[in-house]
Amino acid sequence: MLVSGADQSSNFLKQIIERDIVEDTHGGRVITRFPPEPNGYLHIGHAKAICINFGLAQTYGGTCHLRFDDTNPAKEDTEYVEAIQRDIRWLGFDWGDKLFFASDSFEDMYQLAEGLVRDGKAYVDHLTEAEIRDYRGTVTEPATPSPHRERPIEENLDLFRRMRAGEFPDGHCVLRARGDLSHANMKMRDPLLYRVRHDHHHRTGDDWCIYPMYDYAHPLEDALEGVTHSLCSLEFQDNRAIYDWVIDHTAVTTRPRQYEFARLALTYTLMSKRRLLKLVEEELVSGWDDPRMPTLSGMRRRGVPPEALRAFVERVGVAKTNSVVEMELLEHTIRDALNDQAPRLMAVLDPLPVEVTNWEADRVDWIDADLWPRDVQREGTRRLPFTRQLLVERSDFAENPPKGWRRLVPGGEVRLRHGYLFTCTGLVRDEEGKLQGLKGTIDPESRGGQAPDGRKVKGTLHWVSATEGLSAQVRLVDRLFNVPDPGGRADWQDHVNPQSLVVMGQAVVEPAVGREDLGPRWQFERLGYFWRDPLDSTAGDLVFNRIVSLKSSWKAPAQEARQVQSTPKVAEGGATEGRRKRVRRGRVEEALTTAQSAEMALYADQGISEKAARMLTLNEAAGSLHRATVEAGAEPLATAKFIANDLVGAVDDLETLLFGGSELAALIGMLQAKTISRRIGKTVLGVMVRAGGTPAKIIAEQGLRAVSDTATLGPIIDRLIADNPGQVAAFQGGNQRVLGFFVGQVMRQTQGQADPAAVNDLLRQKLSV
Repeated sequence: MLVSGADQSSNFLKQIIERDIVEDTHGGRVITRFPPEPNGYLHIGHAKAICINFGLAQTYGGTCHLRFDDTNPAKEDTEYVEAIQRDIRWLGFDWGDKLFFASDSFEDMYQLAEGLVRDGKAYVDHLTEAEIRDYRGTVTEPATPSPHRERPIEENLDLFRRMRAGEFPDGHCVLRARGDLSHANMKMRDPLLYRVRHDHHHRTGDDWCIYPMYDYAHPLEDALEGVTHSLCSLEFQDNRAIYDWVIDHTAVTTRPRQYEFARLALTYTLMSKRRLLKLVEEELVSGWDDPRMPTLSGMRRRGVPPEALRAFVERVGVAKTNSVVEMELLEHTIRDALNDQAPRLMAVLDPLPVEVTNWEADRVDWIDADLWPRDVQREGTRRLPFTRQLLVERSDFAENPPKGWRRLVPGGEVRLRHGYLFTCTGLVRDEEGKLQGLKGTIDPESRGGQAPDGRKVKGTLHWVSATEGLSAQVRLVDRLFNVPDPGGRADWQDHVNPQSLVVMGQAVVEPAVGREDLGPRWQFERLGYFWRDPLDSTAGDLVFNRIVSLKSSWKAPAQEARQVQSTPKVAEGGATEGRRKRVRRGRVEEALTTAQSAEMALYADQGISEKAARMLTLNEAAGSLHRATVEAGAEPLATAKFIANDLVGAVDDLETLLFGGSELAALIGMLQAKTISRRIGKTVLGVMVRAGGTPAKIIAEQGLRAVSDTATLGPIIDRLIADNPGQVAAFQGGNQRVLGFFVGQVMRQTQGQADPAAVNDLLRQKLSV
């Protein structure tokens, strides 16, 4: 579901806190926490959690802790700790003296774990990771107890202490809670509490070689810090059972409660630390603070004001259901914030020289131009130099203009913003005939842009002085991806927008841009909102990043349906041509490469539909699975249909499948042979997606084989016919729809195991008698 905003009156977290205050649940205290793992940089999704936790604490006079969950030393670094603190402060929040690390409580956690062992509630297990997964059972079958589950308490205590002493290598054993092996929540089936890991920790060094699992450490950190409301995103909903178990079975003295809210997902970007790290490592971006990145450091480098992100989180709201927020809402919120704080000036990004032939060569007319031209409530001007040599945007001139053109043409007159009326009288070309500049005259009586005789001039252009303006590099920053859902694609890296960073190296801006009293953010009229890059820009070498355009140039597919567009060229460093798009049935599609077209043709030869063939061609994981399944003996057409119609809807990421082509071929073969019904096939697929395994094993374990023999189905059908004489009469009177009633009843009584085709045939025989 896509959302554009939310009603804050529906904030259920506020209702919970207000109820707890009234009922004195926590002695009137409100203590929240923001618990990042220091294994990457914070992104805009974290901004929501930061604003919720710190914001609610402020609203109700409480405190919010900053706590680093540094329980996985293999992936954590001091660099991330420092970056996270910078980002939170930049966003406008502070934790005061409430800075905590999970590692501060390692000894307390260990002692509490020994208490679980002594109480017989935890044991040391030597099963491998794969064996633990196999022993855990399925959604319909309970877990198999580990052979080490019934060890004596003293033996478990000895082994756990030896784990801490470093006697065992990584992966040799783990500490597990003694949970409920038949619990419907599979996370509760003897969850892991500690693992052996001989890694250097960025704070504790080599003091520890065992580290607590997140599900064990997190609730204890909350309890030890006195947190009252542990607010986290929805993916931790199933973990709440472990959270409560740990609190209930350890000797902690406070009782925090966990509540989940919908996480923030945004179109045209990623919220996966792993994939963001891949962008950095593969140098698809310049670093974590690349202005295109959704990281807070990247947005800060881009120039986004922190109050805009806080307002955005407020607009999105707090809900219990995950949704995807449109990028347009974020951009609109940023524009709202910048409109009130960014003074206006002019800049030319792709300059076309203009010579005013009736202006003296050394004359400079300093024009007082409004900093807030459309805001009558705000005062302030900047000095704008008008000279003989000017610059205008190359795109504002057309030698052969299209219908409705209101900008510069040979012989045409336009208004130069804040300056004079200008008429183009000639073109300047090089030896090869390429346009190099324009010549023209101004009406000297039109200073300020008004014609003395009242004549109408429709076009108004921005411009700068070629001799008084300041040279600058301008970076046009845009959306990092060119598809709205890059996170849901196996080939997500192929959808990095080639125009997400366009460098304009010959730009020229007004000299007023150097005024320190006006701040670093500006609106370049007609171009967008920009700010001076804090790292690369110097007084003699200006660099500006575009924060956001003046209005969104992105259109929904339905709006683009009548347009065939090509990607614009990069102004510096050579032209970068994007693929042309083609319009089909109201949507814009990427044109295929020669190799992809050949692959599509091969799929078509196998009878595969264009839609399925396109998916197999463009989704690398889907195409690879199709090939592996066909190689294992499945029919190409049946395989393509199954992947496109059944599998894609059942799994989020084909790269993470727990089965391969041979298992899928076996399932498709059973369906084609009608060994199992379609309904059973969906059940088997669901188990394969969640836990892996072969179809034959799953069917045998769960008794799912289709029932098609007359000896079993006959008596069931006979009873139904005897119990429903009215329905029988209706069928025999010509009402064929009654057959569906009987088929449904048979399927219900066999719990979906009956073969619908066999049921249908047998029913027709018996009802026709």
